[in-house]
Amino acid sequence: MSIAENRKAFHDYFVEDRYEAGLVLDGWEVKAIRAGRAQISDAYVIVDEGALWLLGAHISPLGSASTHVKPDPTRTRKLLMHAEEIRRLVGKVEQRGYTLIPLDLHFTKGRIKIQIALAKGKLKHDKRASEREKEWQREKNRLLRAR
Repeated sequence: MSIAENRKAFHDYFVEDRYEAGLVLDGWEVKAIRAGRAQISDAYVIVDEGALWLLGAHISPLGSASTHVKPDPTRTRKLLMHAEEIRRLVGKVEQRGYTLIPLDLHFTKGRIKIQIALAKGKLKHDKRASEREKEWQREKNRLLRAR
């Protein structure tokens, strides 16, 4: 079940591979995510000292959050993956010019997971070509249904 999606990702990037990672969250963040108060459209993933970190994800605290905890909605969160997967991703990001972007925040067996993608950025003419291709597919489907 999807909680939040990054719809801009497919417009701005060529997605090569997808991976699923866990998130290190505080209690108030879990409650806020379950209430649907998460946004990952401006988020990105960085590699620092062999670990993956999620930056820019916005999780709005609930009004009933604890009084002694000052929630930071855009704090940096650690991603949890197997060490071998992290090493493979680090190699591709550092050597081949790929970037890591979050695609989807979802539940898996009651736990909150994030789907990240290994992607390359699109140039302006690539975005235009993708848009033209989408328009042509829509038009083709319209013509085929009209028959």
